[in-house]
Amino acid sequence: MDRRKIATLIFLAPVASALLGQEGAPRPGGFDYEIERFIAEDKVSPPPQGAILFIGSSIFREWADLKAQMAPLPVFNRAFGGSRTFEVLHYADRIVIPYKPRIIVYYCGSNDVGSGASAAEVAANFKAFVDKVAARLPDTRIFFVSINKAPEKQYAWKVVDEANARVRAYTAKNKRLGFIDVNPVLFDAAGKPRFELYREDELHFRRAAYVEFTRIIRPVIERAWVEAGGERAKR
Repeated sequence: MDRRKIATLIFLAPVASALLGQEGAPRPGGFDYEIERFIAEDKVSPPPQGAILFIGSSIFREWADLKAQMAPLPVFNRAFGGSRTFEVLHYADRIVIPYKPRIIVYYCGSNDVGSGASAAEVAANFKAFVDKVAARLPDTRIFFVSINKAPEKQYAWKVVDEANARVRAYTAKNKRLGFIDVNPVLFDAAGKPRFELYREDELHFRRAAYVEFTRIIRPVIERAWVEAGGERAKR
């Protein structure tokens, strides 16, 4: 190889490296259409200010009976399927902060783990979300619902466990935060996944799973709602 070709390769090497780095870096913005749809719906039927916001990925987006199962608590859902923690952070200025929620119930991280993110990255993005909310809504409480150990992601359960442990430890240091662990109901007494709760993809849930989630999440949210000055829910 002549000197001219060698010089060209040396020149192009850092450029190629930079391009590869950009390709692999998180690039929020892929859910603009769905976010715009939320905003358009809000103009027609605005959600209540100071209510309870459920935010995150498809595990929450597909909670079809959320309002009925949480009634009369004033809940509404702005989860968008396929989202990762850095994307929920990115869109918080548009579909979190404007609602001024008293309580945020957050589920995200499954897609991060599935795309190869580390537990530290998941925890760091959640912390950044908490910081963003606290800067504008210092009294808002935030509850992190544990990343579920779906059978489809068994190869990454160690990462899921570590991410959950990191977030749990972080939330324990701040009275505005909480950690709600739903994984225990997803396993039977022998420690095996309850496959009847999952769809065929062994990742997303059937309605029976959301009944279990309601049993765990609702009492926590009810208590926090009353503590935040809301009326006690009457069933």
